[in-house]
Amino acid sequence: MALVKNWQIGREMSYWYAESRPKRQFGAVFDINKCIACQTCTLACKTTWTSGKGQEYMLWNNVETKPYGFYPMAWDINALNLLGAEKWSGGAYEGRTLFEAARAGERVLGYTPDALDYAHPNLGEDETYGTTDKGAFLQGVHNQMWMFYLARICNHCTYPACLASCPRGSIYKRPEDGIVLLDQSRCRGYQECVKACPYKKVFFNPVSGTSEKCIACFPKIEMGEQPQCFTNCIGKIRLQGWISTPDKVREDNPIDYLVHVRKIACPLFPQFGLEPNVYYVPPIHVPDRYLRMMFGPNAPAAAAEYRKAKDDPILPALFRLFGSTPMTVARFEVAGDFVSGFDDTGKLLVRVPILEPKVERPLFDKKLSIYRHNTP
Repeated sequence: MALVKNWQIGREMSYWYAESRPKRQFGAVFDINKCIACQTCTLACKTTWTSGKGQEYMLWNNVETKPYGFYPMAWDINALNLLGAEKWSGGAYEGRTLFEAARAGERVLGYTPDALDYAHPNLGEDETYGTTDKGAFLQGVHNQMWMFYLARICNHCTYPACLASCPRGSIYKRPEDGIVLLDQSRCRGYQECVKACPYKKVFFNPVSGTSEKCIACFPKIEMGEQPQCFTNCIGKIRLQGWISTPDKVREDNPIDYLVHVRKIACPLFPQFGLEPNVYYVPPIHVPDRYLRMMFGPNAPAAAAEYRKAKDDPILPALFRLFGSTPMTVARFEVAGDFVSGFDDTGKLLVRVPILEPKVERPLFDKKLSIYRHNTP
């Protein structure tokens, strides 16, 4: 095994192939605090990519209600139980990754879900942790009752477990954009990739006898457009772009700014060791202990930073770019009351006001002599 640098866990780790980063890496930020679990993203992906035979149970994109929802069943609990308690010292992970903890004769510590694990995609939906007494109410950050929605796609990891585990070499990472794809002409259906991926975002098609996975809508990426689940998101929680390593950060790159500069977006289960490239703005009303377990040691600070975002000169503007254009935003600029997004060539893609104009209608309309309610 080779030693590779994983900046998310703050150290070198063992991986089955030498470090080989792409020319640029597909990256994304999801703002969990704005997700309403409408599942529009799920349906957009489903109707585009997985409507064929053998794909009925495949959800390349799904939205789970945490802490009790998961698809497939208990994917995160099982992975965490296999790995054991995480051990962080500051920003450095002192425990073993899934590659380092692999059993003898295996490349990745993992498990294969049962067929019934895929039977309930909406398990735990809208189920809250804890209860509140009659007459009580929730205010601010609360630990007695909470839940949040977690939208998930393939993380197109820097060190993919699916790639490392495949005995056929059918999974590869594109050098031009870091998107992880699967060559079905080479696949023989061993399902080692299904077993290895801790996020369980590789699926087996029993009709074709091959594995399948999210492809980040790469035909759209090649045209400078964001994936289907991004452009169809009603809550405007997603922004796709390019993520740099910490030593090559560009402050005008929106993904770099959120992940590296302001550190307001965190990876999903960084202790697994895959260096995932989809990042999450943590929910602001969830106990710190749970946030650290799911998004790493910086998650509580990221949530605190988000709570103060409305008073920041840059963050509100940057979040206004989420869902404002179907094109991939490679650079942003804040000028006055507007924020602009640009592509790789510097071409202006979108220019939107930082604050939306607001009109409050009076309860009684004198002209029409009617009462109206100030509802949205």
